[in-house]
Amino acid sequence: MGTTTKKELALMVSQETGCKKNLASDMVDTVFEAMRESLMNAQRIEIRGFGVFQVKETRPKPAARNPRTGQVIYVPARRKTHFRPGKLLKEELHRPPPPPEAVQPPTPPSTGFGDSTPTDDQP
Repeated sequence: MGTTTKKELALMVSQETGCKKNLASDMVDTVFEAMRESLMNAQRIEIRGFGVFQVKETRPKPAARNPRTGQVIYVPARRKTHFRPGKLLKEELHRPPPPPEAVQPPTPPSTGFGDSTPTDDQP
């Protein structure tokens, strides 16, 4: 599994829409900026067919423990982002992965000098 970067998303938008890469990059930046602003204002973002982003409040934990030292520490309440995938995305994620294709062993590179494939009439 790999990582898709914002630059790669902009490139995909550019290829799909036929617009210039700079314009696609600006569009992707603008979408993420708008999403960030909405989440900072504790607004829910619902994208049909994809999922829902929302901000959830966590409760304070007065008796959490540092696993390394065993010391009891206080963890204050905070806000965190939460993503819940939509129906279509969830169905795709729960579908079993396709079986791996049979991998062909790589053929040795040709040197171009004296390479020939043996035939039945050659000793």
